[in-house]
Amino acid sequence: MKTIRKCSVIGYPRVGAQRELKFASEKYFKGDIDSGALEAAAKTLRASNWKTQQDAGIDFIASNDFSFYDGMLDTAFMLGVIPARYKNLCLSKLDTFFAMARGYQDGKDDVTALPMKKWFNTNYHYIVPEIEAGTEFRLDASKIKDEYNEARAAGVQTKINVIGPYTFLKLAHYTGGKAAADYAAAAAASYKQLLAECAGLGAEWVQIEEPCLVLDLSDADKELFRTLYGQILPDKQVKVLLQTYFGDVRDFYTELCTFAFDALGLDFVEGKETIRLIREHGFPKDKLLFAGVVNGKNIWRNNYEKTAALIAAIEEAAGGAEIVLSTSCSLLHVPYTTRNEAKLSAEVLAHFAFAEEKLCELKELASLDEKACAANKALFAAERTGKNQALADKISSLSAKDFTRLPAFAEREAIQKKALNLPPFPTTTIGSFPQTKEVRANRAGFKKGLVTKEQYTDFNRQMIARCIKQQEEIGLDVLVHGEFERNDMVEYFGENLDGYLFTQNAWVQSYGTRCVKPPIIWGDITRKKPITVDWSVYAQSCTKHFVKGMLTGPVTILNWSFPREDISLKECAFQIALAIRDEVLDLEKNGIQIIQIDEAALKEKLPLRREDWHSEYLDWAIPAFNLVHSGCKAQTQIHTHMCYSEFIPIITDIDNMDADVITFEASRSNLEILQALKEKHFRTEVGPGVYDIHSPRVPGTEEILAAVRKMKQYVNPAKLWINPDCGLKTRGETETTASLKNMVAAAKQARSEG
Repeated sequence: MKTIRKCSVIGYPRVGAQRELKFASEKYFKGDIDSGALEAAAKTLRASNWKTQQDAGIDFIASNDFSFYDGMLDTAFMLGVIPARYKNLCLSKLDTFFAMARGYQDGKDDVTALPMKKWFNTNYHYIVPEIEAGTEFRLDASKIKDEYNEARAAGVQTKINVIGPYTFLKLAHYTGGKAAADYAAAAAASYKQLLAECAGLGAEWVQIEEPCLVLDLSDADKELFRTLYGQILPDKQVKVLLQTYFGDVRDFYTELCTFAFDALGLDFVEGKETIRLIREHGFPKDKLLFAGVVNGKNIWRNNYEKTAALIAAIEEAAGGAEIVLSTSCSLLHVPYTTRNEAKLSAEVLAHFAFAEEKLCELKELASLDEKACAANKALFAAERTGKNQALADKISSLSAKDFTRLPAFAEREAIQKKALNLPPFPTTTIGSFPQTKEVRANRAGFKKGLVTKEQYTDFNRQMIARCIKQQEEIGLDVLVHGEFERNDMVEYFGENLDGYLFTQNAWVQSYGTRCVKPPIIWGDITRKKPITVDWSVYAQSCTKHFVKGMLTGPVTILNWSFPREDISLKECAFQIALAIRDEVLDLEKNGIQIIQIDEAALKEKLPLRREDWHSEYLDWAIPAFNLVHSGCKAQTQIHTHMCYSEFIPIITDIDNMDADVITFEASRSNLEILQALKEKHFRTEVGPGVYDIHSPRVPGTEEILAAVRKMKQYVNPAKLWINPDCGLKTRGETETTASLKNMVAAAKQARSEG
């Protein structure tokens, strides 16, 4: 008799297939709608998500996977971990939540946002909770209860999702000299109470997510976990699924199996040791195994033949334990559905599975339906795209000299100081300027054929000239052209490279209201023709100041795309690097003396376990960047930019990128990286961001000057640049101008101080 397994989804996208939550939230921020209207929009989205999963036949559907901004921030609110400065604003609960995420500024109060960092090895950003010395944990489960009851009223029985106490405490930032262990008892008491309240609701399952278990664990980490769950689990009256994702739990597997969880959720996609762990140590027969076999992070169709073999191996290794098929992680990281893509052919779309299609994959794998399996096998048997042999040969013939820039850094630095003759503490921005409605309309009109190429070019040139003049008036030293031709820093380059496909509505949440539409790497990557040269040359003709050529680096283009699964990431990165290298050399030939090659996502695919950093990633990611600029002249100054990651552990590798200047996000993390720069004798010139562009607040001159003074204590002033922490595309024109004027004023004051 055929076995039909149950299916579970760890979490579902929450912004809406057409970004409904983004637009409703932004209207609320502007005061165009009230909180009731925003809540109504959210309720509609939740109901749609639950119904979609219910109609697909999913057995374990999540509630509390929704957030107005971020799940870690929701967890902080659930636990009452709200720093005093936000409480003192005396705002509504919702507005306090948004103040922590975005900052708050009015005529009386001025509070910056909490730090934001990348969520493990994804392009999603989470808000870092701050636990003050006097913090008292107090459970507020109202959101969890409301959404569970909302689902039940809609006829959907859900498992309640919550980020676990171990992960919360490990990722939190502590002030006042305390650490995670100091709050273990308080956190455990709150979660124990949470389980009791969930049981009182009539919930059958609570999914506690502990992704930090897939990281390298110290003895102290293990003891923290034991302390927490030793208090949480006794006498529980609801079933608990301990869910992990993004890797395997090799450091703690055998002990994890001994805890009184009713089920363990393990990742068999990114967890390269997971199947070995079960084979060698078995799996407890008194627990369910939620097996993550459908990739929650990429958009390619699941290969049923391979996955069926994996499921069989899991069942054999688990020795009779009941298996529930699951996604490998939350579907937050993929778009909603291929049904919203009208421009891609049915033949192309057949290769993709977005969130909705992954529900179908789970059900088909659960039953191993013969017709579905036959169709899937035929899909994988057909050749999807041809191979560019000339490109493959070019990559295989690369040698050490192709990755080495000469002369060495110190000699280049001296040459550039003389050639560029910039003032101390040179000021610049990261690249993009505010994208107005008119800018977006011009670009959209051109794509739809409503605006001619001449009209499109004319408009953008006017905007570039205006932007250059604006920067001159503000007093910036190194200018940018504003990037008015670009919708997205990766999609724009993908559109000008062979080998890419693009979607209409494949939106994915990056953070808060920021959504991106990652392009899809379909085949081998080559450059069709120069991409940015005309815009950069025109911008440079508008001023006597230096204008940076603005490019996206190969690792970021790769990491912010949906990558192929039929070739290695290394080979794909080198393909892109060769294409961008051609662009760099063309900019240089056309007189652009400063070229910025952004690697905002360098750390994104860094393996979560330190032992794999070099062998699986850095040993090709850093050389890919080196390949891009190794052919440049000594006089050409190469910049790069990185944002919202923890750079300190790989600071030496970043120095080995051999850029001349690096700018990076630092304002939201209180310039924590400065100490590491000093300790590691960082040679590259640096521009730690002096203010946060992800918040609408305008920083004052004294605030920026204080940051610069702090930087001077750690960074040689001769190597220090002054800049915002990221591009300005999402900001308004008025706040941008005010902020930059204050930044320039701070730089001038710093020069006068010496």
